Amino acid sequence: MVLRLSLNLTNSSSIKLLQITDTHLFAPEDGSLLNVITLDSFQAVLGAIIEKKFQFDVIVATGDISQDHSEESYQHFVDSISVLKQPCFWLAGNHDYKPSMAGFFRPKKIFNLEHAFLSENWQIIILDSQVFGVSYGHLSKQQMLLLDSILREYHHHHTLILLHHHPILVGSDWLDRHALKDSIEFWQILRKYSNVKAILCGHVHQNIDRDIQNIRVLSAPSTCIQFKPNSKHFALDRLSPGWREIELYDDGSISTQVHRLMSTYFLPDLNTNGY
Repeated sequence: MVLRLSLNLTNSSSIKLLQITDTHLFAPEDGSLLNVITLDSFQAVLGAIIEKKFQFDVIVATGDISQDHSEESYQHFVDSISVLKQPCFWLAGNHDYKPSMAGFFRPKKIFNLEHAFLSENWQIIILDSQVFGVSYGHLSKQQMLLLDSILREYHHHHTLILLHHHPILVGSDWLDRHALKDSIEFWQILRKYSNVKAILCGHVHQNIDRDIQNIRVLSAPSTCIQFKPNSKHFALDRLSPGWREIELYDDGSISTQVHRLMSTYFLPDLNTNGY
């Protein structure tokens, strides 16, 4: 049985989404990842979103909610995101622990879904690319079948696909070793349909915006540390934490923009060799 929801967002000619990703929260409120207290940086991002007054309909959280698998880390996410009133779709990243996440699904607020109708024109397909205990991603046979069947049955709906791992190479050798391993099969399915407009992922801790097979592939900055693009080995960037805003139009077109904190307060330890 497919976990499905219909929101019927029909108040305007477009749907606005907010992407939050890779929060890497800990049980202790002062839990730190490479010198950045991740709860503080996450809450600073939320504060900046509120201050900007972006009027959006849905939050999508594209994985790595937690860094330490703890139930407390997921509670911190739920408590913090509550300052925003909109519903939130979340999915597991490679650092997440799904049994701990399971206790925090909230009707009308936090959803663990596979398929959502946003309007009569737009749908979201949410895929689970986690392979527990490793950093790379994989889509099971069941996930591939789910993707194919929804695209076939609801081919008249413009489609946004969410998953944690990047389904394209981003140009950083160390990161691309941890990409979606079965991306060839994934793209073979997408080639059969014309209604997929964009893919939204996390994992890479940087802004990616590319056109592949007439499909927009997008990622967003992390709310904590940023990975330096085009790096052969692990490297951190000086850029601030951020988020992505996305607008989906009735004709299938998309506009999107990345925003970052103005502050340089959340600068990580740039001399580290990994985490």
